[in-house]
Amino acid sequence: MPLNYHHLRYFWAVAHDGNLTRTADRLNLSQSALSVQIKQLEERLGHPLFERRGRQLHLTEAGRIALDHADAIFATGQELVATLQEAGRSRKALRVGALSTLSRNFQIGFLRPLLTRPDVEVILRSGSPAELLEGLESLNVDVVLMNREPPRDSLTPYETHRLAEQPVSIVGTPQRLDPKKPIAALLREQPFILPTGDNSVRTAFDALASRLAVRPQIVAEVDDMAMMRLLAREDIGLALVAPVVVKDELANGRLVEALDHPQIRETFYAITLRRRFPNPLVQELLGAGSGPETIDNSQRS
Repeated sequence: MPLNYHHLRYFWAVAHDGNLTRTADRLNLSQSALSVQIKQLEERLGHPLFERRGRQLHLTEAGRIALDHADAIFATGQELVATLQEAGRSRKALRVGALSTLSRNFQIGFLRPLLTRPDVEVILRSGSPAELLEGLESLNVDVVLMNREPPRDSLTPYETHRLAEQPVSIVGTPQRLDPKKPIAALLREQPFILPTGDNSVRTAFDALASRLAVRPQIVAEVDDMAMMRLLAREDIGLALVAPVVVKDELANGRLVEALDHPQIRETFYAITLRRRFPNPLVQELLGAGSGPETIDNSQRS
């Protein structure tokens, strides 16, 4: 049985309005007639498209997928009606959420396989861990990039994909940093720019300083890698960062790296939601890496 596009258009209108009453008034239909049209579409697709929470209608996962297709279908129809001019190619969308403090260089490296594709639009949003995970659960983003794992319990339907693990270095301007000096001497003699206390890299650094019986001078605590890079370039102090954050500065000699490594590593993760209809672009990205490890949070102790 072919799809009834009248039903699809009614669904599309309600999904964008977010209100059945308002859509019925705009289309000069009764609410009951509009509800019947949407119900028939749901029966044809085999999945509910909306769920009611109080007085509000919210898209289900199947509803969001149907809306993406409806947007593409009706946009194509508008192009056809307009003219037979050269039309833009059909584009797929990938919605990515990234921790606002995450290295931009890492984000670009991860997304690079899709950024140059003419058939893909990457929508990148940044935010706090809570905001990003909420967006993942509400299906407003397809994948979240973080340098920490989300909470573990049996109720969180997240899948954690370990993408990369990179050593953290001590970097600074050539005027400040003697690359041959041991870490203990650098900790005693130089001010440091460090991540804030809730960062796993900072926790490891504090443990290192304790083992070396050194109390370093902390000139700045920063939760933004772009700001940390800027402070290091301005010679405010030595910075504790993954080399990917300052790769351009290391390449042009504006910053140098200590040869004595602190033996601290930063791990990068992609967080996805267990979905019946996953975005295939996410699978392409995860498959493009060197075999990322997947951790099912609901099955962890």
